[in-house]
Amino acid sequence: MKKGEQRKQELLKLAYRMFIEKGYENTSIDEIVAKAGIAKGTYYYYFASKEATLEAVIEMMIEKESAVAKGILQAPLSIPEKLVAVVNAFRPEKEEVVITDVLERKENIVMHDKICKKIVEVAVPILAEIVKEGIAQGVFACTLIEERVKMLLVTSQHMFDYGDFGAKDVAVYIDMLEKSLGAKPGTMHFISKVLVEGAKE
Repeated sequence: MKKGEQRKQELLKLAYRMFIEKGYENTSIDEIVAKAGIAKGTYYYYFASKEATLEAVIEMMIEKESAVAKGILQAPLSIPEKLVAVVNAFRPEKEEVVITDVLERKENIVMHDKICKKIVEVAVPILAEIVKEGIAQGVFACTLIEERVKMLLVTSQHMFDYGDFGAKDVAVYIDMLEKSLGAKPGTMHFISKVLVEGAKE
């Protein structure tokens, strides 16, 4: 890694920790600069604004989540379990919610859209690989794999990421998931427990 890129990564990791510890709104560029022990001009060489830093921090989080998701491909899990585990891998950790919640504000709607598209772009190929493995094993039977997993992922993001759903929503989602992937009824039923437990956390 080149020295400049290494410095940028160090700044990103520092901003990430400060956003978690103090909150995004309560962390100023001056504080990041002081903690990093660099000139303000050096900071602006890497990031045009605090918002640009936030976007880069979230993209760094997605890269970390992607590495976890790829590791799940080799995990000793059933095909349905792998599918759910990968979707969950792209959810922020508890301490990171203070960062991702900033995206829900109206002024950040463009960045929110951009980040959601980035997650889809990274997650869909991994999910598609699992579905293909499931087809080979006779667990799933479907075509247009990438399109199906994209639709299911986007639905999952909008429905379940904020815990605002009921038992009927979960039942319909599982039914839709099984029918879309050509799975036998009951194959994905375990998801209801995963979602209910996740909402309680």
